[in-house]
Amino acid sequence: MYAVVQVRGVVNTRKEIKDTLKMLRLHHINHCVIASDTPEMLGMIRKVKDYVAYGEVTAEVLETLIRTRGRLEGNAPITDEYVREKTEYPGIAELAQAIAEGKTKLRDIPGLKPVLRLHPPRKGYKSLKRTHPQGGALGYYGPEINELLYKMR
Repeated sequence: MYAVVQVRGVVNTRKEIKDTLKMLRLHHINHCVIASDTPEMLGMIRKVKDYVAYGEVTAEVLETLIRTRGRLEGNAPITDEYVREKTEYPGIAELAQAIAEGKTKLRDIPGLKPVLRLHPPRKGYKSLKRTHPQGGALGYYGPEINELLYKMR
């Protein structure tokens, strides 16, 4: 599973980029979605690579994000009791493990918002005009996306 975080805004961008971000449910900066690694999803992610940071997410970081930033309808935080009642998983840790392995998706949990609204990263982004291999904050991070997500928890 990939974590996709919108890093740049969409003012003065092409309509295809805006539409693709809308299809990914990324409407604001610092919003994060968990996307599968299907070819269709990877194609959309690669199309908006100059506006997002993405990489493979681990279960531990995903658990932290769901605990701190996961919201139910009505903006209530998600709890272990809610997960126990609404799914077959005993808690958030097991749910995060299943999501990271691709066994379930965030949208399969009733009432859970599919977008995680994150803080800006502590100590800030690197350059917003360069890709990650060039020393910036855009594009493919690989497993290093977990460090960025932890700073945005």
